[in-house]
Amino acid sequence: MPQFQYIEFLLLLIIIPLLVAIFLYALAKKKAIGKKIGDPLLVKELSAGYSAPAFLKKFILIVFAFGILVLVLANPRSAASEQKISRNGIDIMFALDVSKSMLAQDIKPSRLDRAKQVLSRLVDKLDNDRIGIVIFAGKAYLQMPLTADHAAAKMYLSSATTESVPSQGTVIGDALNMCNASFNAKEKKYKAVVLISDGEDHDGQAVKIAEEIAALGVTIFTVGIGSPQGAPLIDETTNEWKKDNDGNTVISKLNESGLQSIAQKGNGLYVLFNNTDAVVSTITSQLSNLDQRNVTDDSLVNYKSYFQYFLGIAFLFLLVEIFITERKKLKNDYFKLKPTIAVLLLFTSNIIFAQDDKASIKKGNEAYQRKDFTKASEAYTDALKKNPLNPVAQYNLGNALYKCDKKDEAVAAYDHAVKRLNAPGEISNAYYNKGVVLQNDEKLGACITAYKNSLKIDPGNEDARQNLQRALLQQRQEQQKKQQKKQDQQQQQKKPEPRPQPSKLTREDAENKLKALSQQEKNLQDKLHKVNNVSVNNPEKDW
Repeated sequence: MPQFQYIEFLLLLIIIPLLVAIFLYALAKKKAIGKKIGDPLLVKELSAGYSAPAFLKKFILIVFAFGILVLVLANPRSAASEQKISRNGIDIMFALDVSKSMLAQDIKPSRLDRAKQVLSRLVDKLDNDRIGIVIFAGKAYLQMPLTADHAAAKMYLSSATTESVPSQGTVIGDALNMCNASFNAKEKKYKAVVLISDGEDHDGQAVKIAEEIAALGVTIFTVGIGSPQGAPLIDETTNEWKKDNDGNTVISKLNESGLQSIAQKGNGLYVLFNNTDAVVSTITSQLSNLDQRNVTDDSLVNYKSYFQYFLGIAFLFLLVEIFITERKKLKNDYFKLKPTIAVLLLFTSNIIFAQDDKASIKKGNEAYQRKDFTKASEAYTDALKKNPLNPVAQYNLGNALYKCDKKDEAVAAYDHAVKRLNAPGEISNAYYNKGVVLQNDEKLGACITAYKNSLKIDPGNEDARQNLQRALLQQRQEQQKKQQKKQDQQQQQKKPEPRPQPSKLTREDAENKLKALSQQEKNLQDKLHKVNNVSVNNPEKDW
């Protein structure tokens, strides 16, 4: 039966209605432009060389070609031969710890590298069993569902890294739950989990969960990888030894007791890693003792693909589309003098002028790159003489005038450009450049307004945001300086105050007051000392 290998690519067919909508919009736009011109006879004369049916044919061919190319991506195929395979085996889920503690090097080259090697060797030994893979750290993820495709299993194992799971930590309980969810819930046997980890468990629920899923017929084997003495971990952000909240170096140690408890509650066996072949042999022997069932699989051995035929049809459609022209061949085109000739000449002259001002802009750009800003500004000015409405020339002229230290003229050029530019990003950049010129001219109020206008049009303009913050800070500092200067002037204008009268306190009264002040200070220091001794909770572990 025919089928598609990559059925997800068929979702691209949703684009076809979008293309139809764009086509209909283009037709409506053409009609609207015709109505703006006004005179129906004039419009008819101008469009006499245009073929609407040819335009429709070209569109239909493009849409059909696109749809066929989507089918090519999905790869239509059919089974060339079919084979039924009978096997005796069980379903096995591998639970692989990819937390950062697995990067410890007490097992060379690292715990994770050795764990992947053990599981890869196990795959080679489990010929008749279906295999699935769960990776876990701060969360558990199903990396590969149960399958008899052992080559795919080895590929997924080789690609597993500590970056495969975004949240760090170690949650063995979640991994066991994920493995159990991948099995057939109706079966009470033929199911096993091989968990390989250093045993550092940060949720503490693993033993309880192991007991629960063992009651559902799942046998759990655990492999401890690491050493009881442990090893320090490298902090990837600082490239130094990882520290805890007390400033002590983190030592990741093998938690054998935890893994032994999980295996015991899971009716399985705990194996300490010391040699790859020895661990693989032990686990294989234990798995072979479990009850196995006879399963018949329908395995499609070979497929015949048909994408090349569809590709040829799409190419043919595109080739035909190229040779269809929208222009009609009119008789005596060159010998009839029509009333529309003046309009055509006007359009032609506009094109020539556009080419002239573009040439001037190109000349200005070349001068600007050579840092010859005077010649660049002259070239942009020349372009504006040819086409005063050219926003690109206005914008570039502002840049060149600023480089020539003609700040006021540059600001005026940016103002003209803003009025003529259409794209929001370009308008935002024009306001931003205007703000830069004003800020360098120490006109903070005006430059702040320019940056705000830039951000109103394009909130994602990060340069405008940063410059606005600097300008606001600079404005605040200047205001503080003016305020301080005003206060100093007011202080200087104050009349000298009268001298204080000599104290009438006796020596005994003065001593009593000093003692009272000393006692108050002591009480305050005791209070502050108590506040500083309040402890802070430690954050959660991330390894």
